[in-house]
Amino acid sequence: MVATIALLSCALTACTQQSLDEAATPPAPDPFADADTTAVSLVLETLRAVPRAPTVAPYRRDAFGRSWTDVDGNGCNQRDDVLLRDALPGTATTQRQGRCDHDVLAGEWIDPYTGKQLVFTDLKDPRQAQGVQIDHVVPLAEAWVSGAAEWDDRRRLEFANDLPGLVASDGPTNASKSSHDPAAWRPRQPHQCDYARRWIAVKQRWDLGADASERRALTEMLNLC
Repeated sequence: MVATIALLSCALTACTQQSLDEAATPPAPDPFADADTTAVSLVLETLRAVPRAPTVAPYRRDAFGRSWTDVDGNGCNQRDDVLLRDALPGTATTQRQGRCDHDVLAGEWIDPYTGKQLVFTDLKDPRQAQGVQIDHVVPLAEAWVSGAAEWDDRRRLEFANDLPGLVASDGPTNASKSSHDPAAWRPRQPHQCDYARRWIAVKQRWDLGADASERRALTEMLNLC
């Protein structure tokens, strides 16, 4: 059933948020779009087993390079690439800035973890820019303990800026997700299936391991698909 749309003013971020249909599908692509849940579950089983608290060097954010490096060489940083990709069709306002032909100034997004619609009119305003953030589906700190601590700097840079592993999300929700894995944090129930599928896809793509608690949580979320 479609939920009643409720508008509220977001004074902190100077944005407008709308509570949409709980089953709203976020625009970020599903890497397993053609795979059924059984197939995704089989992929989960193939992920390397790692302990919950492995013995690795302390996590360092700078080991993953500068944030939103233009690793694909299109002239735009990865933040603008994700904002443009994930914006609701026809809502993004862009301008050329240097070599970048899509510096995103405004638009509307669906948060993939809550289903909220985010509307921003001026992303050059720092308050609004904080309202829509780019989330690593698999957080960098979690990737570190799942295998990235053993990578070289170039591979870590590529992981941190890999578009399939990034989504535009609500700022406060992204902050609550932080560096947690699925055993410690889950999105709202209508969005758990998509979250689990994306998480598994990123781990498979980068050959990252998964611990037992993480596997159990992902299995529970896949059962909601």
